[in-house]
Amino acid sequence: MHATPHDCTTLQQLAALLAEDQVDAALDASLMDAAPDIDCTACAAASAQVLAAQQRLQTAWAARERYRARGLRLARRAAERQARRAPPPAPSSTPTPPSLPPAVAAALARAKARAAGTPNT
Repeated sequence: MHATPHDCTTLQQLAALLAEDQVDAALDASLMDAAPDIDCTACAAASAQVLAAQQRLQTAWAARERYRARGLRLARRAAERQARRAPPPAPSSTPTPPSLPPAVAAALARAKARAAGTPNT
């Protein structure tokens, strides 16, 4: 007797789908949720086939995820590189004179007034 019961019929149906190379149909029939039992003599071959398919798919899905992560990482690095290479922003066409501190502006105004010959205010 098995510690956890399983459905030999389901495993055999999944194995038949896999033998016919109908992986999509097997996935739709819950291939990844199946619990193969290699020790069951009634469905040992089917269990082995289902287990092997599950492992192949998990490996392929992990590889696909790594490939997608690599693509995102490369795109991010390219964007960062492009941002570093971007020219600095162009200066405005009408430069604004730097503003003077109030004390300096008052002294400049007095000097201009003296130079113009107008009385001090």
